[in-house]
Amino acid sequence: MRLAGKVAIITGAGAGMGREAALLFGREGAKVVAADLKKSSAEETAGMIRSARGDAVGVECDVAVPEANARTVAAAVERWGGVHVFYANAGMVSRGTGGDVGLEQIALETWDRIVAVNLTGVFLGCRSAIPAIVKTGGGSVIITGSVGSLVAHRAHNHAYVSAKSALLGLTRNLAVEYATKNVRVNCLCPGQVRTAMMADVYDDPVKRQRFIDLTPMARFGEPHEIASAALFLASDDSSFMTGAVLLVDGGWTAV
Repeated sequence: MRLAGKVAIITGAGAGMGREAALLFGREGAKVVAADLKKSSAEETAGMIRSARGDAVGVECDVAVPEANARTVAAAVERWGGVHVFYANAGMVSRGTGGDVGLEQIALETWDRIVAVNLTGVFLGCRSAIPAIVKTGGGSVIITGSVGSLVAHRAHNHAYVSAKSALLGLTRNLAVEYATKNVRVNCLCPGQVRTAMMADVYDDPVKRQRFIDLTPMARFGEPHEIASAALFLASDDSSFMTGAVLLVDGGWTAV
């Protein structure tokens, strides 16, 4: 098993890509802290891991709150003695939040919340988790970016694209800062993935086809395909890889 003996924290683990990664990490031997804004969803994911004979705990975590990140890391340390992997996966999209509007229409509160979750929340999570990883002798940090980290594929997505783009800089700076402490930091950038977060697009034939037309592989990704890439970054298979951007986007950014 590729994560045997490792302790992994995954934020946004209550559904979608985060849940799929948590289940995969558990099958690969990791002890998993499944963190999510919804405690019930986090506990459900942890229960699924335990049902498969893994070891996991679910915790409530609003990543935009410093104390919540600290409590999440403390839960891992108190239960298993340390942290080896931190997967900063929690995020939010602009659609349905008031952020999918023009520059002159977006409310400051909406901008602040999208940036708080997608950028500041990652910073806060890393600030809590990386010292714990250093204490265990090193490990891996995985930051969930997006195709929006590299391209502005449509208008009216200012806050999301700004936050996701900034994660590339954060990834590289953390990678350089902690390289000598055996902590690898990489950014995983998914394309359009078939999750509940994308349901409004996937369930609309017109919207779905527009996204498919923008993807050379002509389909949506599946959560397990992103989880497999995250497992690679979490494991020793990527031991000489840090400060990198790993695109799993069906070719979206290649055109």
